Amino acid sequence: MSHDTDGPFNLPAPAAISLLLSRRSGSAKTMGGPGPSKKQLNQILQAGGRAPDHGKLFPWRFIVFEGKGRQRFGAILAEILEAEGERPKQIEEESRRFLRAPVVIGVISSAREMHKIPVWEQELSAGAVCQNILIATHALGFVGNWITEWYAYHPVVKEKLGLKPGERMAGFIYIGTATAPLEERPRPDMEKITSYF
Repeated sequence: MSHDTDGPFNLPAPAAISLLLSRRSGSAKTMGGPGPSKKQLNQILQAGGRAPDHGKLFPWRFIVFEGKGRQRFGAILAEILEAEGERPKQIEEESRRFLRAPVVIGVISSAREMHKIPVWEQELSAGAVCQNILIATHALGFVGNWITEWYAYHPVVKEKLGLKPGERMAGFIYIGTATAPLEERPRPDMEKITSYF
């Protein structure tokens, strides 16, 4: 006898729980190649797009940095810091920032003001996109690191990346292969942060 819960979308997936409970970030500084293939990168982006999205607004978009695009972005960072009088060593370090990983995905939050769906909910959706990308990255055997840092907020960077008024960087997600064991970090005590109403 068939029941509504017998469909393929309701099947238990203990492996998925194991995956979620084993996910952890890896330092961008210890990433190497290979990175995801074109097919794998497309799967990662598609997984990102499956995030909860109240109103079906798709209030986010992506910029993928790979190959020479990583160097071009580094040149932008170096140019900005040089104009601001930063130390040469720091300028050189920033110019190589995106070379730490084979692929970097910039997630842009493009929340719409004056819409019935609150901006806060749209911004939360962009955060969920980032988490989905990290989970998909982990599921494919790669390591990811969600970073913002100064360049996510710098007005010149936003201009050079073509962000429109009201758009913000939700983060840059570095993706590569771990070259060193991933360190576990302290996790919250669920009993201390959970209450039942």
